[in-house]
Amino acid sequence: MSQDSKPTLILLTNDDGINAEGLRSLREAVSRIGEVTVVAPERQQSGSSHALTLSDPLRISRIDEHTISVDGTPTDCVLLAMRGLFERKPDLLISGINHGPNLGDDITYSGTVAAAFEGTLLGLPSIAISVSSWKECRFEAAAEFAVVIAREVLRHGLPQGTLLNVNVPSLPPDRIKGVKVTKLGKRVYRDVIVRKTDPRGRDYYWIGGEPPIWCSGEDTDFEAVENGLISVTPLHLDLTDYKSIEKIRAWNLKPRLNDA
Repeated sequence: MSQDSKPTLILLTNDDGINAEGLRSLREAVSRIGEVTVVAPERQQSGSSHALTLSDPLRISRIDEHTISVDGTPTDCVLLAMRGLFERKPDLLISGINHGPNLGDDITYSGTVAAAFEGTLLGLPSIAISVSSWKECRFEAAAEFAVVIAREVLRHGLPQGTLLNVNVPSLPPDRIKGVKVTKLGKRVYRDVIVRKTDPRGRDYYWIGGEPPIWCSGEDTDFEAVENGLISVTPLHLDLTDYKSIEKIRAWNLKPRLNDA
């Protein structure tokens, strides 16, 4: 590296909060390949999806020179980092390591994946990484793979509008069977709405139910992690269903402005 070369700058965020074990493990690992700055929510933000705080001010706490907490969502963190906190654009964004899987349809709820979406929207190569277990999460394998895939993204880049969603089995590194590039699986929904009554007689609700399950389709992210493989799923910002365009163009969509 020449004297004029700048070190690789890596931005880390998550949706489990600034003190999450997964984030600490990720930071320790990727610090080997670049200068790391963390901008993460001050508290748990799981399920926040791509929410952006517009009606309230955002406040930050500078924990140290390279660690900032934000009283907002993962999307807020990325936007603040890119538009207000960084003097130069990072070379890479990694969101995670999430405490729990982000597979199939569940990516639409995920603050972890949404942070990577936001990074991609802002022109930053972005990776979301999760451990595919809600209990007894083991982060060693995910942290080590984060280094591997970060190096590859830094070397090759990503197609415009594309991010990577990575799910790693919660296993010791020597029990990981390999890596598979996958498509999104399909979730089987088993959510239950539980209604209760507070001491003042007002109803309140919990979204609960059994842990989700997924259909084990061939080459899906769920099939991969179920078989002890790391799943790498390319996602794209363009959600257009191109196959449906001509079909819907054939509908009679002319406005009937004079109908009573």
